[in-house]
Amino acid sequence: MTTINIGGVPEHFNLPWHLAIEDDAFAKASIELNWQDIPEGSGRMCQALRDGELDVACILTDGIIKDITAGNPSKILQVYVKSPLLWGVHAPANLIAEDTAQLHDPVIAISRYGSGSHLMSFLLAKRHDWNPEELKFDLVNTLDGAVKSLSAGQAQLFLWERYMTQPYVDQGIFKRLETIATPWPSFVIAATDQCIAEKQEALIKMLQIINKYSADFKEIPSIDRTIASHYDLQVGDVQQWLLRTEFTDQQLNAKTVAKISEQFMNVGISKEPIRLEDLLYDLPFPDEEE
Repeated sequence: MTTINIGGVPEHFNLPWHLAIEDDAFAKASIELNWQDIPEGSGRMCQALRDGELDVACILTDGIIKDITAGNPSKILQVYVKSPLLWGVHAPANLIAEDTAQLHDPVIAISRYGSGSHLMSFLLAKRHDWNPEELKFDLVNTLDGAVKSLSAGQAQLFLWERYMTQPYVDQGIFKRLETIATPWPSFVIAATDQCIAEKQEALIKMLQIINKYSADFKEIPSIDRTIASHYDLQVGDVQQWLLRTEFTDQQLNAKTVAKISEQFMNVGISKEPIRLEDLLYDLPFPDEEE
């Protein structure tokens, strides 16, 4: 058995992994896949990859690209979800403002520096002509931490995946001021350079398995009800999410990286262009070798 320690957010995007684990699909391929839920998001996952706590992460595209360019010794193996991530821009339910543009100098709650909630704040700032260098953040770690921060008035805004926050909107904890979609694929699968060097065969098998499960995922009978029950969501919201979401087994391409590089430089996240070859590792799948 080859052990692979993998992490991801405890959200509906990652249900295919859990279904494969429940079916012993990885174990049957001689892989001991140890899944770890990371509610703090991509910033925490990046640190876990750096520290060797994780071999692999199913992680936000923007989060891992930012950290690889900052020296994280990891590479992207493939895209996992190619559709954009839809972020909700949330405020305390009792906030008078009904539109983000009405806010001036808001404090933004973020899970971690380098997480999507942090990076997307810069795109939100660009949309509303705020000075990105003057953004103020409140580090809250998790969604529950954001609830406490906004409820206590420590922060006025919080960006998080639109469907996972819907229950908080329904309960009157948050109000959603707007939504903002990433101009790039949502999630990629990344591995540390050490894992790639030492466990390449197991990584290939792991990707073959998860790609089969993600390809079949939306065809599973009553999958909308299963997701709704598992993540405490409304079936109608899950059905909308299923329509929007596209899984893939393809690699990140040059056009997408150029778009990310341009956006990062426009908002000051990056100082110089991001190079495709610095980000990716293409595993030699069997059909490519024949």
